[in-house]
Amino acid sequence: MNARFGLILAAAAMLLGGCASTPQTSVALSPDTLAASGSRIGVGMSALPKTDTHFPGADCLLCAGVAAMANTSLTTHTQKLGQEDLPKLKNQVADLIGKRGGQVTVIEENINLDALPSSSAKGANVAKKDFSSLRTKYNIDKLVVINITGLGFVRTYQAYIPSSDPKGYVRGTGYLVNLRNNTYEWYLPLDVTRASDGNWDEGPEFPGLTNAYFQALEIAKDSVLQPFKN
Repeated sequence: MNARFGLILAAAAMLLGGCASTPQTSVALSPDTLAASGSRIGVGMSALPKTDTHFPGADCLLCAGVAAMANTSLTTHTQKLGQEDLPKLKNQVADLIGKRGGQVTVIEENINLDALPSSSAKGANVAKKDFSSLRTKYNIDKLVVINITGLGFVRTYQAYIPSSDPKGYVRGTGYLVNLRNNTYEWYLPLDVTRASDGNWDEGPEFPGLTNAYFQALEIAKDSVLQPFKN
């Protein structure tokens, strides 16, 4: 009985250990990366998410329902907000790479990251997804990916009680993958939040929060572009 219990514990430990993964840390972009002779660089984006409200911490069904009801007006407003020129960010990155002498291609279609297989290789700065198939598909050696995963407003909760005011936010990552070895040569986590400068609760138009949202957008875009300007 004890032996069986020990085997169960060992299996559980292996399962938990396999599920744990070390978050990818930032990788600075080296000027040599863009100037490498003969390198063909593609620039693409994943599909942009819809602008919406998010309530982390309201995790139970009742909590989520209470949070949604309490913020109905804000959610309705949020879903009407635009994305400014965020869809053009890949073109702006490509222009900057071109100005530095890089051979650059803008990938017009959205990159479906979920369709890529997981990488079998492990190690520092090795991409979790296997991007190698895109080398032939787009005739490139390196790929810049802009992956925006969240847009709109975030308001934290403790169960069904709000623990913060809503804030404009943009979340995602920007990275450059060397398709020869599937490693990151640049990696930028994006987690930008901006609070309203004044009273946030001025529905139905929420001018203070709306301004904070567009400020967060500008900060996120500048954060992606800046490494390619230096």
